[in-house]
Amino acid sequence: MSERQYAAHAGVSRGAVQKAKLAGRLALYGDGSIEAAGSDVRRAALTDPARQPPSPVRPKLKPVPEAAVAAVGETLREQGLSAPAVGGSTTFLQARTANEVLKAQERRLKLQKMKGELVARDRAKALLFRLAREERDAWVNWPGRVAALMAAELGVDAAVMHRALESQVRAHLGELADVRTDFE
Repeated sequence: MSERQYAAHAGVSRGAVQKAKLAGRLALYGDGSIEAAGSDVRRAALTDPARQPPSPVRPKLKPVPEAAVAAVGETLREQGLSAPAVGGSTTFLQARTANEVLKAQERRLKLQKMKGELVARDRAKALLFRLAREERDAWVNWPGRVAALMAAELGVDAAVMHRALESQVRAHLGELADVRTDFE
């Protein structure tokens, strides 16, 4: 075969055949023509698989897990885009759109974090807990600070005033303790 004929046979360019010939990856006859069967075997053995043309036979594709398809649909619906029905087939364009949406959301979150607009959940919980504890401690100590002053203003016993204020503050703090924060 000539270089052109072998290029058509192998599904590559004539330049690729010439390079393979120079590199010694082809089986040649004495007159310089190409032996097709021997050259196919040598090219397959000596050529990097990543540089070979794709096979005309399509490889068998693995099935896509239902969870992945559902995630694509959920992402598309969140963005107000059309999504396949549950159990329906997702097109490549829909999956690619969902992937691009997720990448954009991820970039937005990274940017917000870099700007300091977002904080870690653990850090926010620790800060909220510390602030709540400081507030509670301030209220627990309040009756001891103001009971004597209020008792003098009202003309009552300071110990009685202190007990009354302390019981009311503790009851109120008990009500506030029922409030729960949910960061989930």
